[in-house]
Amino acid sequence: MERGRNGRAGESRYGEGIRNPRARQRALCIAVGPEEPDLAELRELLRTAGVAVAGELTQRRAKPDPDRYFGKGKLAELKQMIKENDANLVACDDELLPRQERNLEEQVGVPVIDRTAIILDIFADHAQSAEGKLQVELAQLEYNLARMRGLWTHLERLGGGIGTRGPGESQIETDRRLARDRIAALKRRLERTKAGREVMRAERERAHLPTVALAGYTNAGKSTLLNALTGATVGVQDRLFHTLDPTTRTFEISGRRYLLTDTVGFIRKLPHQLVDAFAATLEEALEADLIVHVADASAPEDELIEQLDAVDEVLAEIGAAERPRLLALNKVDLLDDARRRELSFRHRGAVQISAATGEGLDDLAEAIEARFLATLKPMELLVPYDEGGRLSELHDLAGEMEREDTPEGAHIRARVPAGVAARFERFSVNGSSNGSAPEDE
Repeated sequence: MERGRNGRAGESRYGEGIRNPRARQRALCIAVGPEEPDLAELRELLRTAGVAVAGELTQRRAKPDPDRYFGKGKLAELKQMIKENDANLVACDDELLPRQERNLEEQVGVPVIDRTAIILDIFADHAQSAEGKLQVELAQLEYNLARMRGLWTHLERLGGGIGTRGPGESQIETDRRLARDRIAALKRRLERTKAGREVMRAERERAHLPTVALAGYTNAGKSTLLNALTGATVGVQDRLFHTLDPTTRTFEISGRRYLLTDTVGFIRKLPHQLVDAFAATLEEALEADLIVHVADASAPEDELIEQLDAVDEVLAEIGAAERPRLLALNKVDLLDDARRRELSFRHRGAVQISAATGEGLDDLAEAIEARFLATLKPMELLVPYDEGGRLSELHDLAGEMEREDTPEGAHIRARVPAGVAARFERFSVNGSSNGSAPEDE
């Protein structure tokens, strides 16, 4: 897998310490903003990556300097802080332009990484499936492609004369061509995996099991909730982006089976390369009948609002903004009664739960069921006994239903998902059918 600015497999741009907590990587965190920047999330990203935080430095200005990110005065202060704190790395809370990164490194004399590079490296560590690894490699290559110029400046100086082509420029062109070829190959492979997923999704749609996607900020407790609702044993850890590959399990509410999918966690300023690369994975949220937005209720209110907004932005970016949604405020076991009442007032319609203790999960199940029941179509049917397959299908689709056995067949009253109601119209006893055969898929 392509890793790092030099593009060599398995090599981090800022040393092995990003994946080894015992390594001596000490980062100084920096940020620029019109208001005082909050670096709590950057510190958590570095902790997840196994990098110690040596200190932080921020600058209040309308926008970063286009060439060096910091102004000249702040750069001098940054160089002094690096010496005082024995830092060997600078981590920026924004995505740096290639020239900003180069100029910063020249000025401070230590490697400089940005938020996107850290997230990409964490994703590379956490990806488990073959598809997940392909997606991460694609995102890394697209990120690194714009940064290839400048790696070969020492070779560019060897070429001279009007109309001549130096070996440095030739090397850049070669690297870019190889990177673009690899990007094209990765996209083709991802298209094939996407086609396979669409086949599996078509099988699920044939059974028409209601689908629920868990979406939310990273580390909000989605995997814990999946385990609590389905009895699964998906790995859970207190670190960002622990879950990258979607996991789907079944669970039941009032006798009806549902499919529940855990999706990749979102984050503030999620790099576009990752949104694009993981578009296929995020389609699980786009195609779901209901999105359960899991949020960390233990976060301060202003931070909670930021996290809710960040998830809304990503859902809108992938085209899932209009999907039915239910807000689940998780980790309420960490709150006192006053905060719970405040959340009830501020977020009306949300369900307060604790995936860790099981509190509120019955309320969540009832809320999920209510959303689906509202979309069901009531039907009264007379199904001949020789249509045993349709009777079995009705049991799976309708969950609870009234059945009375008659000489002509099974007299059934049930509520059926509107999308498959046409399959059973010919058995209707209220004259709504035109006698046509059921719709098979």
